[in-house]
Amino acid sequence: MARYPEIEPYDHGMLDVGDGNRVYWETSGNPRGKPAVVLHGGPGSSAGPNLRRYFDPAAYRIVLLDQRGAGRSTPPASGHATDMSVNTTAHLMADLELLRTHLGIDRWLVWGISWGSALGLRYAQTHPGVVSELVLTGVATGSGREVDLLTRGLGILFPEAHELFLAGLPADERDGNLAAAYNRLLESPDPAVRARAAKAWTDWETAIIPAPPDSVARFQDPEFRLGFARTVTHYWSNDHFLGDGADNEDGVVLRDAHLLEGIPGTLVQGSLDFGNLLGIVWRLHHAWPGSELTVVDDAGHDAGDVGDDALIAATDRYARDGR
Repeated sequence: MARYPEIEPYDHGMLDVGDGNRVYWETSGNPRGKPAVVLHGGPGSSAGPNLRRYFDPAAYRIVLLDQRGAGRSTPPASGHATDMSVNTTAHLMADLELLRTHLGIDRWLVWGISWGSALGLRYAQTHPGVVSELVLTGVATGSGREVDLLTRGLGILFPEAHELFLAGLPADERDGNLAAAYNRLLESPDPAVRARAAKAWTDWETAIIPAPPDSVARFQDPEFRLGFARTVTHYWSNDHFLGDGADNEDGVVLRDAHLLEGIPGTLVQGSLDFGNLLGIVWRLHHAWPGSELTVVDDAGHDAGDVGDDALIAATDRYARDGR
């Protein structure tokens, strides 16, 4: 099953969400179709046009947005003067609610990839009445265990790349919270320090999570990788601003999985996605009544063509269900 053909938006705009931020949004497909919102990864990436192609354009009103500081939203996270204190999970969820109201949507399907899946899960847990279904891939939940795995635990599998990653930090910063240490460099007043840190961070991410060609190309853009690395480290060093997970090492999203009861959900995960090393996706599925899990053999964070088939089958089915 191929992705749906490329389409162009029929409307777009910049939504003033407060705090000096304006969020880019666009709509495509059928203006009277089933509403669906797409949450991109990162944090700090952007909503690319291929994300529209997971939906039947005759059946869906497809909403894409660039989260605060990312893509076409302003001000960009790459700007040193941009205030990151007003870029948190709570702010992003409030932005979704402002956009939903702005577009006159009562309920929408939430589609998320990677960080977008964590954001979508928490949004559904805190705003269950406005989420009709969830379709998630490259699933993450934003827990501290996941951050520790991705910044330190995978060093045993990628020793050379991890040595270079650690070498980008001062010697006395290499034993603590690596995301926080990099974030301090990315907040430096010295642009050369920020640039070196952004490149070291994105080199490590590329080493552990093979990226599609368009993402690799974006990492060659110094401004993109600076905004991306600054945003990722801002979230990763602050427990993704998901609330108090100190009482549960798996974090609040998995702890509160029971709150998703009544919301149908589809999880599509590559069997070789390193997030699976913690078993979080499996446990999320079993703690979430009404969810379904498709594991794609021999696929990583990007579940590939087989994963695309499962994702499109899910959006097609939910369109027929007419919730």
